[in-house]
Amino acid sequence: MGTPTLDTAQIAIVGLGYVGLPLAVEFGRRFDTIGFDINPRRVNELREGKDSTREVEPDDLVSAQRLRYTTELNDIADCNVYVVTVPTPIDEHKRPDLSPLESASRAVGAVLNKGDVVIYESTVYPGATEEVCVPLLEETSGLRFNQDFYVGYSPERINPGDKQHRLTTIVKVTSGSTPQAADFVDALYRSIITAGTHKASSVKVAEAAKVIENTQRDVNIALINELALIFNRLGIDTEEVLLAAGTKWNFLPFRPGLVGGHCIGVDPYYLTHKAQAIGYNPEMILAGRRLNDSMGSHIAHQVAKLMTQRRLQVVDSNVLVMGLTFKENCPDLRNTRVIDIIRELETYHARVHVYDPWVDAEEARHEYGIDPIQEPKPGHYDAIILAVAHDEFREMGADNIRALGKDGAVVYDIKYVLPTGDSDARL
Repeated sequence: MGTPTLDTAQIAIVGLGYVGLPLAVEFGRRFDTIGFDINPRRVNELREGKDSTREVEPDDLVSAQRLRYTTELNDIADCNVYVVTVPTPIDEHKRPDLSPLESASRAVGAVLNKGDVVIYESTVYPGATEEVCVPLLEETSGLRFNQDFYVGYSPERINPGDKQHRLTTIVKVTSGSTPQAADFVDALYRSIITAGTHKASSVKVAEAAKVIENTQRDVNIALINELALIFNRLGIDTEEVLLAAGTKWNFLPFRPGLVGGHCIGVDPYYLTHKAQAIGYNPEMILAGRRLNDSMGSHIAHQVAKLMTQRRLQVVDSNVLVMGLTFKENCPDLRNTRVIDIIRELETYHARVHVYDPWVDAEEARHEYGIDPIQEPKPGHYDAIILAVAHDEFREMGADNIRALGKDGAVVYDIKYVLPTGDSDARL
């Protein structure tokens, strides 16, 4: 393997979202780095020192003095290390949508030179890097895999909104298409990851490790969601049960709720897609997915039932949904399952008002056709659903939240924002 080395590495980060930007900033503190994104609005805001994802603070953007941004492919043609961090979503049929990854691979292939290394961080099924991406790199560049260029895979472990577990403090799994490539990829990440690295024996092993991380969480949450459904029918508070069980040292502290976002609600479908392609039907994983995907509808039915029990008419009612993002203290709307609650309530002909101080209104309108309200009206709502545990909602407290509702309004707490007894129902 020829160039690059740590001394000669010139790095291009392809995709500047939740994963790519923190990586570009860390590399940009030590290496000549170019952040490439096809979205001019994103590149312009970063040039102005702003990050709408709120993952990177303005001071940290300034500290990456060797980092610059571009939308022009030719600007990254002199790089010799390409790190691809584009999204890997699912389509409407819950099948892997590799089109962003394929487009990125073609783009990189168009500027690839002999000796270059292409590292993928996007979540995929085992085998995708070498079966899907590499042929596109070869086709577009005219170069030969593992002779003229090399690939690596180092799965992202970014947790949006988490200010404790950051890129540099999370152990990084690395791999390469040859032993020499693997050594280089590992050394490159070890130069910025203070928590250290774990070098996998192959690209496939690294891909599999990533996809099962979130699959395991998904299955565990599905179990707790199912327990919540059972305990609800038994008239038992799920949180009290979990706190009691949690006094044993090896009980895992999962909580019920909506499972959305770009990882836990998506990654299992990549694994099940590949499993089915090789003739195995993954029963437990798909059962967990079905259960988790049904929770939004269940919550909407519960709210409608509680309203009916209080003789509150659901049709033409005003329902306040507090929170739209897929998780707390984060502006990320990708694959939020709060939308399932909203859509189900709309089938009851309820008027649903969405309030989320973290959300970009234009993005909410574009992604879901929702116009979030600026401020809730006091005494206006027949039901209030606490869907996301933003700090702002916790700080409001039960009295201020109840004051938004009419007399006798239902308060349903999905995320245990309020203390026990301060809501009318929760998962």
